[in-house]
Amino acid sequence: MKRVLIVDDEVDLCLLIKNYLNKKDYEVHTAHTLSEGVMKIKSLSPDVLLLDNNLPDGMGWKAAQSIHLQFPHIHITLISAYETPKDFKANMHINILEKPISLSDIEKYL
Repeated sequence: MKRVLIVDDEVDLCLLIKNYLNKKDYEVHTAHTLSEGVMKIKSLSPDVLLLDNNLPDGMGWKAAQSIHLQFPHIHITLISAYETPKDFKANMHINILEKPISLSDIEKYL
């Protein structure tokens, strides 16, 4: 069973994604700040990280760079309503899913 960590400050969105993925037999955990997400990455060792770009305590695209370097086994998908820097897209092996998203879109990135 794949372990998924969703880091997004939109609590309702996290719950919606979590319920959808639980029905598909994923183990899903959530965090609502970047710092909480990093702590959960260390304790849970997820297979997949769904990371919001704009969090209350930092930008997801910046954090994704260091997360990728520290935990290269984690498959990271950045969820963003904003355009990410072009050099980030070119240099990182991280998927980018633009909002608004659909649940079927998320499953494609797992």
